Amino acid sequence: MELIGKYFPDLAAMQFEQLAALQDLYVEWNTRINVISRKDMENFYERHVLHSLAIAKKFAFPGGSEVMDLGTGGGFPGIPLAILFPSSQFQLVDSIGKKLKVARAIADEIQLANISTSHTRAEDLPAKFDTIVSRAVAPLDELWRWSKPLLRPTTNEQSRGLICLKGGDIKNEIAESKLQPAVYPISEVFEEDFFGEKYILHVKG
Repeated sequence: MELIGKYFPDLAAMQFEQLAALQDLYVEWNTRINVISRKDMENFYERHVLHSLAIAKKFAFPGGSEVMDLGTGGGFPGIPLAILFPSSQFQLVDSIGKKLKVARAIADEIQLANISTSHTRAEDLPAKFDTIVSRAVAPLDELWRWSKPLLRPTTNEQSRGLICLKGGDIKNEIAESKLQPAVYPISEVFEEDFFGEKYILHVKG
C-alpha cells in the first residue's frame, strides 16, 4: 500500500481501507479460483492495483457516469477504479463466470456498492455506457468493435469512449486497427520499472 499512498496521497479513509483489504482477499480467493498468477501476487499492488489506477491519473469519471469493465477477469481495472470513483457506476463484464464470482465476492466484502457484474459477452449486452475500460483483453481493433455499439453519446468528452491498458510494442497493433487513439505512457506518471512499456490508449466514441 505504500505505492498507492505515494501516488494517491489524498484518498479518503474508506478508500484506503478498501484498497488495503484487497491483497488478503485475492490471496484467499486465489487458493480456490486462480485469477492472479503467484508471481504477480508478490507484486500485487504495483502490477494490478496501481496499474489499474493509472487510468485515474489521466481521466476522471463524473458523478453518475456509467462505466463498463470489458473482460474484467478478477476485477481489474474495474474494482480499483470503482473505489476511487464511488459516485460512478461500474459494470464488470466477463464471459468466465468463476472469475466474476471472485470479483463479486470481493466487491461485497469491502462494501463496494457501485459495482454490478454481468456473466456474458460484451456484444450481448443491451445496456449503453459512457466509458468502457479494459486491460489487455484483446487487440485494439477487436476491443473497439465490441465497444463502439455500447457507447452512448455523452457530454463528458474527456473520458468518453474506450480506455484500455496495453503493454509492449503497440505500434503494429494501432496500425492494424486503423484507429487513431490518444496514447499516454504510464511511465510519465509512475516511475517504477514495471511501467516502462505500459500505455493507456483512448479511442473517443
